[in-house]
Amino acid sequence: MAKDAIKMEKIVALCKRRGFIFQSSEIYGGINGFWDYGPLGVELKRNIKECWWQDMVRNPPIGPDGKEVQMVGVDCSIIMNPKVWVASGHATGFADLMRECPKCNRRFRDDKIWSVGYYSLKEIIPKLVEIGKEFGLIDLSQADVNRRFRSDATLRSALLSANQPRFRKTFEADSYHDAVGLAEAKGLSKAEQKLFPEDDYMLDARPLSAVDMLFQTCPDCSNVLSDARRFNLMFESHAGAVHNEENKVWLRPETAQGIFANFKNVCDSTRVKIPFGIAQVGKAFRNEINPRNYTFRSREFEQMEIEFFCHDSEAMMWWEWWRDVRINWYKSLGLAGENLKPRNQDDKELAHYSKACTDIEYYFPFADEPQELEGVAHRGCFDLTQHQQHSGKDLSYFDDEKKERFVPTVIEPSAGADRSTLAFICEAYTVDPSRPSPELMKFHPRLAPIKAAVFPLVNKDGLPEIAEPLYRELRKLGPVTYDAKQSIGKRYARMDEAGTPYCFTIDGQTKEDGTVTVRDRDTGGQERIDKSRVVDYLNERLRS
Repeated sequence: MAKDAIKMEKIVALCKRRGFIFQSSEIYGGINGFWDYGPLGVELKRNIKECWWQDMVRNPPIGPDGKEVQMVGVDCSIIMNPKVWVASGHATGFADLMRECPKCNRRFRDDKIWSVGYYSLKEIIPKLVEIGKEFGLIDLSQADVNRRFRSDATLRSALLSANQPRFRKTFEADSYHDAVGLAEAKGLSKAEQKLFPEDDYMLDARPLSAVDMLFQTCPDCSNVLSDARRFNLMFESHAGAVHNEENKVWLRPETAQGIFANFKNVCDSTRVKIPFGIAQVGKAFRNEINPRNYTFRSREFEQMEIEFFCHDSEAMMWWEWWRDVRINWYKSLGLAGENLKPRNQDDKELAHYSKACTDIEYYFPFADEPQELEGVAHRGCFDLTQHQQHSGKDLSYFDDEKKERFVPTVIEPSAGADRSTLAFICEAYTVDPSRPSPELMKFHPRLAPIKAAVFPLVNKDGLPEIAEPLYRELRKLGPVTYDAKQSIGKRYARMDEAGTPYCFTIDGQTKEDGTVTVRDRDTGGQERIDKSRVVDYLNERLRS
């Protein structure tokens, strides 16, 4: 179990209470894998997408060659000709191995169910000591804390193959450590405790396929699961009144293929020259076997993708540049701490056509290991070559200066808008018992759902007449709220939970010298500035 699971529960509760994220169709019991964004959440997510579009498409950094980077955008249809998905490989290869319980009818991803064995330490110590000596370990306590010992799969396999567990249980988890953590958290029943009278047991998790069929059981009802079978993750539908194979279509599982299908149209209709990129923000759909971890793994989600086309001789240079640009983008908006973890995929992880890929990962509170926010992939010329072969259309590019024709290589920074939103929420969540509200959201001002709040200290004495015109002026810069109810402390607390970076208070002194109080969300500090400076004050900080 993730060590910050309680923190995640508090984040989910705050998101519901303050209107960031709701369960879709909640009044009807909800629907698994689908989420709605509330008034604050929709502003936050929109701000993230707009920052991405502004920073990557409208005003990208200068490229590695010292020149401006050419970027254009498209907005492609969710439903496309089914041949697109045949060419891309999704029609036949976009599938997960799945197991089904014939008793309770639940389905599970085969790689997300683990068999946890409960072993007696009394039986295992002699073998433990024997093998441990080979690793320079003297006693059991050293073996338990030694990272090399715990992580060495060969040693663990040799150790546990020499002894049979007293019993096994099945758990649904993302990783070995999560499975063992769940087992530890659940503990033993009274009957199971009798098998380990001195609580002297150890746990080990194995993929379900690695244990005997009798132990391949359902985590919910303990019935034996079906054999693993392939399950296509694309949502099927039909275009037209007749529901037959000829009219079958799919909801797109990614936005990238629409860009590839429009590569020639973009080249023919604009003056872009390679190297250049095409960007798109849009919905995608995957019929996940088991959606989980809040909005992290959903069946409907939004992507922010770029397909950057270049000559193969310059591809690694552009891949490194895009990798660094994307990492720095997250850092610039607040994911600058130790939770952001870029990781290069090893050769075994890479797709057969890919030369390099960096996963930009983040430590979410619900997991013990970092989870992917974005992949920056060197895809070679696979995609355009596939669509050229299947469509019969020439998707090569002719370089007028070099007099060379070639199929461009693609660098793909592919980010999840929903995962990014969740990461920024988790990073912003802060607990400070000394504040008016013990929970506050420290969003970067560019991302904050509400940019500022205007408060008349009291709703009388001519203060609203000063506050309201200022409020209307500030609204031109973005979402701003006006609040004249309850104590100033409670108003600050509401804005802290919403992540509002600045609060402007009009009080009696405003009538005397024309100054207002500015409160900074992160520090709680206050200063007075002239009322005439308020608009510029906020504008400068929203642009930084």
